[in-house]
Amino acid sequence: MKMNYDFEKITERRGTGCVKHDALAEHFGRDDIDALWVADMDFEVLPEITEALRKRIDHRVYGYSCAPDSYWQSIISWQSTMHGFHFTRNEVCYVPGVVKGIALAINHFTEKGDKVVIQEPVYHPFRNVTEGNGRVIVNNRLVREGDSYRMNLEELEQIFATQHPRMMILCNPHNPIGITWDRASLRSVASLAKRHGVIVVSDEIHGDLGLWGHEHVPFATVSEEAAEVSVTFGAPSKTFNIPGMVSSWCVVKNEALRKHFFHWLEVNEFSDPTAMAMVATEAAYTHGSQWLAQCKAYIEANILAVEDLCAKQLPGIKPIRPQASFLVWLDCSAMGMTHEELIDHFVNKARLGMNDGATFGAAGSGFMRLNVATQRARLLESLARI
Repeated sequence: MKMNYDFEKITERRGTGCVKHDALAEHFGRDDIDALWVADMDFEVLPEITEALRKRIDHRVYGYSCAPDSYWQSIISWQSTMHGFHFTRNEVCYVPGVVKGIALAINHFTEKGDKVVIQEPVYHPFRNVTEGNGRVIVNNRLVREGDSYRMNLEELEQIFATQHPRMMILCNPHNPIGITWDRASLRSVASLAKRHGVIVVSDEIHGDLGLWGHEHVPFATVSEEAAEVSVTFGAPSKTFNIPGMVSSWCVVKNEALRKHFFHWLEVNEFSDPTAMAMVATEAAYTHGSQWLAQCKAYIEANILAVEDLCAKQLPGIKPIRPQASFLVWLDCSAMGMTHEELIDHFVNKARLGMNDGATFGAAGSGFMRLNVATQRARLLESLARI
């Protein structure tokens, strides 16, 4: 049955312990600003998620839980149907968050002092979790081309050959730029990684949020080499706005990598899903396709509205249209400000809380990351203050 979901509905989030709204003062020095930063949505979730959680809560006994087959099958079926990513029950396990999963992979597969490749400007926890665990970052910086970016594969090959990293963290789709990497680029990465003995950790948390027909290509699917070198992380959290449920998954196709990693996760009890995570995930993946389609259409319209506003009123800001996700990379270089002046302007004059571009690496200086997953009228009213 066709359902229509209301993404214009405003739900007050302040005072609920949410990072996006209740941690503004901690991160920006003031809380009288509009929250357009942390990557969650201001939209109410799919009703079936709430109903499933309520049914579980109403049982009133919250003992130790085990994962039913239907939970695992919901993940397997969703990935197979949506992205052609086929894997078995033995090849997937639970992890308590994608960043935590990456941290666990770093600690399991590498040693202190080992080198890890990232591609800045990129999601800043990649650097934080790598350096925080005593590993060394090697930056294969993306190359700006027109209104997008590409991988510098020539430099990546040189890095693999001369610096001998143990791991590469791939952002697929890319955050903050929103690129859905093409098969050819991913195959090249896989070939280089296989040749030089590099494990590729692929963060695919935004994979369900392809826009304007752009399709997500799971790294592990592009070649046999990719399947052999990959450790893939994903989650329903960005897709269905349930990051507070802390439900993520990990897929490893290569048995040699998987056997010891999954055993290590199991004996340390990192791979045991919580009751609420299982319930929310299964409901989302079982019932969420129609909600997601409408949500993405609303996000696309928001991005178009931002582009129109910038073209008419803010010529110093050029939005780079994402191919996936609800995050927009704003090129503010034409405003003629230093990065510090830019942050001051956004926070203290326009009263907007966004992630500043330098957070994602030095190449992000002069950029801001905008979260458009909010009600359109609020979004445009906020941006008009720039």
